[in-house]
Amino acid sequence: MELAHSLLLNEEAYNQLGEFQKAEFIFEWLQFLEKLLPVTSRADIRENQKILVEQLTSLLNNSPGPPTRRLVAKNLAVLYSTGDTFSVYQTIDKCNELIRSKDDSPSYLPTKLAAVVCLGYLYKKLGRILGNSFTDTVGNVLKAMKNAESQGRYEIMLSLQNILNGLGAAAIPCHRDIYKAARSCLTDRSMAVRCAAAKCLLELQNEAVFMWSTDLDSVVTLCFKSFEGSNYDVRLAVSKLLGTVLARALTSKQTTASTRHNFRRISLEDVMELLGTGFLRGSCGFLRASGDMLKGTSSVSRDVRVGVTQAYVVFVSTLGARWLERNFSAFLSHILDLVSQSHPKAVQSQTDAIGCRRCVSFILRATVGGLLGEKAQIAAAKEICQAIWKLKKVVDAAMSDSNLETRTSATDVTASQHVLVCALQELGSLIHGLGTTAAPLLQDSSAGVLEAVISVILHPSISVRLTAAWCLRCIAVALPSYVSLLLDRCLERLSALKSSPESVTGYSFAVAALLGAVKHSPLGIPHGKGKVIMAVAEDLLCSAAQNSRISLQRTQAGWLLIAALMTLGPAVVQHHLPRMLLLWKCIFPLSPKDLETEKTRGDSFTWQVTLEGRAGALCAIKSFVSHCAGLLTDEVVRRLLPPLPSAVDLLTQLSSICKSYGNSLKTSSTVYRHKLYELLAVLPPKTYEGSFCAVLKELVADLTVPDSQIDTSTFLLPPLCHENDLLLLGPLLQDTDHRFIEEQLLLGNSIAGGSLEYDPYAIYEKVAKGDSVPKPLPPVLSVISAATHLFGVMFSHVAESHRLQVLEQLLNSIKQTKGSRQQIVQLNVVSAFSSSLKHLANCRGNLGPEEVRKSALTLVMGALESNNPLLRCAAAECLARLAQVVSDSAFTAGLAQVSFDKLKSARDVVSRTGHSLALGCLYRYLGGIGSTQHLNACVGILYTLSQDNTSPDVQAWALHSLSLIVDLAGPLYHVHVEPTLSLVLMLLLTVPPAYAEVHQSLGRCLNALITTLGPELQGSSATVSALRTSCLLGCAVMQDHPDCLVQAQAISCLQQLHMFAPRHVNLSSLVSCLCVNLCSSYLLLRRAVVACLRQLVQREAAEVSEYAVALVKESREDFTPDVNIREIGLEGALLGLLDKELDQRLCQDIKETLTHMLTSMAVEKLSFWLKLCKDVLAASADFNTVASIDTTQEEETAKGDDASVLTSDSDERFHPFSNPRWSTRVFAAECVCKIISQCENAGSAHFDLTLAQEGKQRDSRDDFLVLHLADLIRMAFMAATDHSDQLRLSGLQTLLIIVRKFASVPEPEFPGHVILEQYQANVGAALRPAFAPETPPDVTAKACQASVCSAWIASGVVSDINDLRRVHQLLVSSLVKVQAGKEAQSQQYNESTSTMEILAVLKAWAEVYIVAVEKQKKSDAHNHCLKIANSAEENYRDLTSSTSGLLDLVQADLGTLSKLWLAALQDFALLTLPSEYASQLPAEGGTFYTAETTENARPHYYNSWALILYATALWLTSTGFIVVDPDEGVINLSRPVTPTTMCQDSSTRPLVKSPEDVNTDRFHLILGVSVEFLCSPRSDAAMENIIACLRALQALFDVPWPRSKIGGDQELGVELLNVLHRLILTRESPDIQLAALEVVRLILFAAQEHVKEKRRSAEVDDGAAEKETLPEFGEGKDTGGLVPGKSLVFATLELCVCILVRQLPQLNPKLTCSPAVQSGKHLLLSEDGSRLVAAALVILSDVPAICSPEGSVSVLPTILYLIIGVLRETAVKLQDGQLPLTVAASLQALKGLLSSPMARAEKSRTAWTDLLRSALVTVLDCWDQADGLLQELDEVSLLTAITVFVMSTSPEVTTIECLQKRCIEKFKITLDSKDPLVQHKCYQLLHSIFQHPNKTVSYPYIRSLAPSIVGKLQETEKAKPENAAELQVIQEGIKVVTALTAAAEEEHCAPLVACLLPILISFLLDENALVSATNSAKNLHEFALQNLMQIGPQYSSVFKKLIASSPTMKARLESAVKGNQESIKVKTAKHAKNPGKTSSIQLKTNFL
Repeated sequence: MELAHSLLLNEEAYNQLGEFQKAEFIFEWLQFLEKLLPVTSRADIRENQKILVEQLTSLLNNSPGPPTRRLVAKNLAVLYSTGDTFSVYQTIDKCNELIRSKDDSPSYLPTKLAAVVCLGYLYKKLGRILGNSFTDTVGNVLKAMKNAESQGRYEIMLSLQNILNGLGAAAIPCHRDIYKAARSCLTDRSMAVRCAAAKCLLELQNEAVFMWSTDLDSVVTLCFKSFEGSNYDVRLAVSKLLGTVLARALTSKQTTASTRHNFRRISLEDVMELLGTGFLRGSCGFLRASGDMLKGTSSVSRDVRVGVTQAYVVFVSTLGARWLERNFSAFLSHILDLVSQSHPKAVQSQTDAIGCRRCVSFILRATVGGLLGEKAQIAAAKEICQAIWKLKKVVDAAMSDSNLETRTSATDVTASQHVLVCALQELGSLIHGLGTTAAPLLQDSSAGVLEAVISVILHPSISVRLTAAWCLRCIAVALPSYVSLLLDRCLERLSALKSSPESVTGYSFAVAALLGAVKHSPLGIPHGKGKVIMAVAEDLLCSAAQNSRISLQRTQAGWLLIAALMTLGPAVVQHHLPRMLLLWKCIFPLSPKDLETEKTRGDSFTWQVTLEGRAGALCAIKSFVSHCAGLLTDEVVRRLLPPLPSAVDLLTQLSSICKSYGNSLKTSSTVYRHKLYELLAVLPPKTYEGSFCAVLKELVADLTVPDSQIDTSTFLLPPLCHENDLLLLGPLLQDTDHRFIEEQLLLGNSIAGGSLEYDPYAIYEKVAKGDSVPKPLPPVLSVISAATHLFGVMFSHVAESHRLQVLEQLLNSIKQTKGSRQQIVQLNVVSAFSSSLKHLANCRGNLGPEEVRKSALTLVMGALESNNPLLRCAAAECLARLAQVVSDSAFTAGLAQVSFDKLKSARDVVSRTGHSLALGCLYRYLGGIGSTQHLNACVGILYTLSQDNTSPDVQAWALHSLSLIVDLAGPLYHVHVEPTLSLVLMLLLTVPPAYAEVHQSLGRCLNALITTLGPELQGSSATVSALRTSCLLGCAVMQDHPDCLVQAQAISCLQQLHMFAPRHVNLSSLVSCLCVNLCSSYLLLRRAVVACLRQLVQREAAEVSEYAVALVKESREDFTPDVNIREIGLEGALLGLLDKELDQRLCQDIKETLTHMLTSMAVEKLSFWLKLCKDVLAASADFNTVASIDTTQEEETAKGDDASVLTSDSDERFHPFSNPRWSTRVFAAECVCKIISQCENAGSAHFDLTLAQEGKQRDSRDDFLVLHLADLIRMAFMAATDHSDQLRLSGLQTLLIIVRKFASVPEPEFPGHVILEQYQANVGAALRPAFAPETPPDVTAKACQASVCSAWIASGVVSDINDLRRVHQLLVSSLVKVQAGKEAQSQQYNESTSTMEILAVLKAWAEVYIVAVEKQKKSDAHNHCLKIANSAEENYRDLTSSTSGLLDLVQADLGTLSKLWLAALQDFALLTLPSEYASQLPAEGGTFYTAETTENARPHYYNSWALILYATALWLTSTGFIVVDPDEGVINLSRPVTPTTMCQDSSTRPLVKSPEDVNTDRFHLILGVSVEFLCSPRSDAAMENIIACLRALQALFDVPWPRSKIGGDQELGVELLNVLHRLILTRESPDIQLAALEVVRLILFAAQEHVKEKRRSAEVDDGAAEKETLPEFGEGKDTGGLVPGKSLVFATLELCVCILVRQLPQLNPKLTCSPAVQSGKHLLLSEDGSRLVAAALVILSDVPAICSPEGSVSVLPTILYLIIGVLRETAVKLQDGQLPLTVAASLQALKGLLSSPMARAEKSRTAWTDLLRSALVTVLDCWDQADGLLQELDEVSLLTAITVFVMSTSPEVTTIECLQKRCIEKFKITLDSKDPLVQHKCYQLLHSIFQHPNKTVSYPYIRSLAPSIVGKLQETEKAKPENAAELQVIQEGIKVVTALTAAAEEEHCAPLVACLLPILISFLLDENALVSATNSAKNLHEFALQNLMQIGPQYSSVFKKLIASSPTMKARLESAVKGNQESIKVKTAKHAKNPGKTSSIQLKTNFL
């Protein structure tokens, strides 16, 4: 294939190929040429043009396939347009000649078609250059069309479209001829030709004025005709033509041309009239209608009506949203008029009416819902309300005049019903879409929306009442605050108007609908409503018998309410369960005898009431079972069962009852059947085993003797087929944008689809899509679907013997029926059997013996050859499931063999399609059928079938089946990949484009092949690259295909290729293809585009985005995407699409795509992304007209907008997004949050103004988030103050994040201030509305937890206390609300919402309090420092004011708060009790939750308890646990302050508690809650909760009283330690582990205090007694034994070892032996690791203090081992000579341990001494081990350790000869170190040892080491220090010697001083030398001078003697002293000049 990549065709290579490869080669070359020609230089083209033209024209004769001919044509056109044009006429003549040719043979056809295509592209590209030649060409082409077949007509139409496109107005002479030809094609037999003709006419109307002027009527009629018998594609194309032409006619301004034709201007009325005619009368025109009327047949075929519906939508979309806003009322009245009484024909039968209503709803949804922004939608909703009011008046008038002329009024009323239904549905959908932004609409009393809807609830027509109820449900879902209000209103009317049948049904529908809305509302309804509803329902049921006029309605209403109530879930239902079960028991007769007596009594009316009532009861129980599964205990099931047998008995009697009482019972008996089947299907089959036979009998009867003669396949079978197989059956079963109206074309003529009036019980069920009305089918049909479902459930549970009988019976019934009836029975039976196989497969059941299999097989095989393609599809699936259930390979092979044989012999399309699909399906459930022969046979047969070009159907089915096998056969298929790929390519290149279904199947095959090849496609071998090229070729062919679904396939194939071999997919061309199709009118294509984009941007977001923009900039003429990518990039285009798109799945994909793009590009393109979000969010600003920062400019542009009529481009520049919906704005707000977090990951400059400004100066292209802070705040503000609650929540969340991230960013221009201070007003304004009284609780709760409190008050941004007060005031107001308690709650929402709000408020306060206390602590510490440094007073005062101010603000409310906090904690403690204690919980609930809403309240408590706990602990500790109520003085100390008393009866509780008891209760409350949580924190428990909990414990143990509690209760301490141990094991986070260790330290401290206290009191008691008899306190008593599980010491050690070994595995002795850990490899711990180890060591050193002396001996070895181990493992040299944290900690711990009193206690002294000596040996040994390794061990740390031993232990430990020697040895070595830092440290350590008070310790060291120190110092006389480090060493050395002189006895002093003085004097410099000396020399000079000044006077005699003996010394000393005095003078002078400087310097140094 590489040879094909050349400018000229490589004929040599071409001729060597086989026939099929030639086609591939040519296609590859043409593709290459297409890319090459535009970029080749003109000269090169001219040079080769002649040969190229010859090569290309010769290809025309080679009968090229469709894709090839298109490419040849394109290339020729490009060649002539860039090269010379002189030979173009020859080419045109040649083409014309080929077209004129008389050769009609099929082999010559492709050549003719190629010529036609060629002409089209030449004229399109070259246009008017070709002068007048076009008339002949067009004439010639039109002549050829007269006897062309469908492919010819198709290509000719497309060619003419291209010719018209190229010539523009120049083609006017031919317009009429083309128009005539296209007219005939528009009603062609072939659908593809109709589509092509529509495209041609669409092109023609651009220039042909007559189409939308004089000939408009005929064009319209023609389109109507074209709709007849059309398919989806035709409807799409023709409706586009019709809509566009009419829009053009309406807006045309060309009066000049039209005056000649005395042409009237067309008005909107005329256009509507034309469209309405089509809708109401169809395509029969105006004359034939009368004839039809006489016959009484409905003349409008559905496809015409659906086509016209789409045309309406196109018409309005073409005119645009602006136009629709202006003309909405006219448009609305016309649309509603379509279903009004003025056209009784359209709505004469119920099915017609339902069909028309759907169409009208669709038009309104697509225009009002799809085009208008929120403002306009609100206006539209008002218009619709007006319409409803008008109709209401008509009805009222008719009802009141009923006595005068009854007939007319009745028709009036019924006729208005359909208009009302449409209006109400649209109103409901509108409000549902608007969500909470519709609030102003409902508050507007002039519109009266609620009044209008509620007023029509009493309409005489049931469908209107139901739709009104549905509309209320939509309102309730959109505006949760209205649910309770509406429920109350409806319930009140229901009780008041109990005697009117309309009001009983109407209001009960409304209540049921509203109950259905509750589960969609986040805030719920008050719990008490359930009781009210249950009471009303019971009342209705009990009073039903009183008045026969309304008994039917009351019965139905009562059960409907109970059924709807069940949807509220177990929490509500459990309270009403007994009453409901009682009603259920009473409605059915108790015994069969009672049923018999019933039958003899009564008339048809009582039976109707009875059946309705029982159907309702069944429905209620079904609703109960499906919504309250949690309540279905065995007990309840037992009580449910008794009525079932009698319900089944009634079922068997129904037919006889119907016979006796006539047909009036028909419907109600069907409904009863349906409901019983539905209930049985959800109950466990075991429960009604006894009734199996009876029920099965009825089911079989229902399936085989159906009441209806309706073909039910389209709703029964699709769920039973596999979704992929449904693709075979065309677009009708696929998702399209027009699914809502297209559905009715599926269902055959006698039924238009479901509607609410068929089953009112559907009103409370969940709908598939949010705003669309439920569409239950008529009872006749729903019974069949329920019967098939139930049959499926039961068949898998009956005995195998019984199964055979049932199947035989079913087979016989199929045989006995004939004709269409037989097909219906077969369909029912197959779907029932198929669903039973599905159940069998799910429960792994077995089908039964051989006979059952045979019957089953006969049944399925019959259906496989049915004429109904859907049934064949289902049968193939059924066959595969049968094989799956039998799961016997021989049986499966047999099935396949049957299909093989059939396919070999059969010639009819039906059996060939059915059996070929069966082969593919068999693979689906059995994986690869192991054998390769079987696979080879399948593939062979399917190859043959797929090349059968006589029947595209067979090809499509066979290829689809092949794609299944490729997909499912796995690795077995590899051998077939190449042949299959070439087959697919060959077919792609030859099958005519009109057979789109074949191409779609080919696409699926190609996709499966790519998946099978998978990552192998990356390979570089010849075969792989050949395969890859073929795949890419196939994709290219499909991309060029005119059918959108094929293009979608191409895109998903390329997506797969890109996943496996990204380098080989040309990204830029793929992206361009995606951008072009982004706004396609085909849903599936849009889905494919977005799915592909989603994958691409995960890897290459930036490239994709750049390609998209680059593509628009090139803007080739054939590329005009509907979206404005140029301005707003691909990202903006996607956001725009997200706003317009209604398909949920697509929206989800778009969001994910945008999120991926954002994560990878937001930081680089920061301004771009922020502008996008701002543009989207700005819409909320102009919607609300919030007076904010810069709206003025926007308002001006808004005024200007109204001037432009239809040119919507004028405002595009300002606002790329016109009126985005609230959901899009919410997404934009979420994007802002994501951008912030992306910037956070990107670097600190984004949050530091100084850095950002520097970066911007360095490179202006850089961008930083902090520079956009104003925009961020503005966006958050706009969102937080919107009408939409969701957007407000997002806005508050954004605000919270902004505050948290930017709170500490300083403002460089005003030091001491932060950036956010300037935005105080905005933040305050954004928060205020959230605390307004009418705000929903979730928003208030969000504002509390989010921005206000925690973040804003706590952030410290606002330092001025008055500013803080404003926001603080909001919190105070919410606290007042909380104090009002349960009673004052509004009855608007569920009680749990007030729990949510209260807890959010308490949590917010807790957070503020915590921050205030923390700040106070910090400032106290700070003040402490400041006080020490005598600071400037003002500074100090400033600092304290704001922090203590915050604490003061909180302090005012602390009294109330603390009570509320304790109450909340108590509630939480009750709620966390395990379920077995449920009986002990208080019956009325807790302080803040009610008993009924326990479950809903739990999550809110889980959210907030931790911070409340922490705050309470802080408060209790701040009061030191002594709490006095300020109001009541000290007297009332004994009163418990907790609001609710813990579940004790008041009689058993002592009336007054002492303070001690109160405190103990509180202590245990806090401890209990903490331990309960920490014992088993759920895996999803937030880190913050754990940390807060640990902090609370820390705070608790910070004060003495709780410490005494835990110190005195050892078990409690051990338990706590064990809990913390487990926490440390399960949580990796260092923060948690550190906090836990802090708690451990405090527990240990408490134990120490306790032991000390006991020892002290014992000493006091036994002061006189002998010391010997003192009992031992502390653990280990006299034996030293520790009991694991009981011992605090043991638990502590366990925990510390766990931490240490986790950080330093080498410490574990088990591990050190193993080879996994090499000893001596030092690990550098992370900072966190070091902190953890340090904390553990601190704890370890404290352990001996709580042991008895014996106990301390038993733990000492462990502790020493660990401390020295850490020292050994982490003593590594660091760069700057600092000690690692762990080393410092281990030395500290060692010191603490060695100085422990236990080392000196007589009982343990000897043991300690031995152990400590061993420890010292270990330390010394570390040194020797390290010598062997080359590791850098830190000598300093080890020396320090030795020094600690020497200094801290009793002398007997270290003074043993051998140890002392070794220690001295180490010091010697270190003194000789080359490293000055080491020397310096060594001197320091010796300094301390030399000063040891005990001479036996210090003398040996002095003796051994002093001489060498002095010697070293003497050496330095010659080598002066080079740098500061060496200088320090000398200084330290001198200090040591000085110290020695001080410590030495008199007689040794003199010689020492005599040594020291010369050294010091040698360091002095004279004045001249001082000037030029280095820094270190100067410092040394000063240091020496100071020392001399001190030593001189002390040892004057020695000093004088020395000076006298050496004159040089004397001279040096004198000059140095003189110099010194002068420099002092100079300095003091300077000071006098500049007194301010010093103080500030001094301050800074003090800080250090």
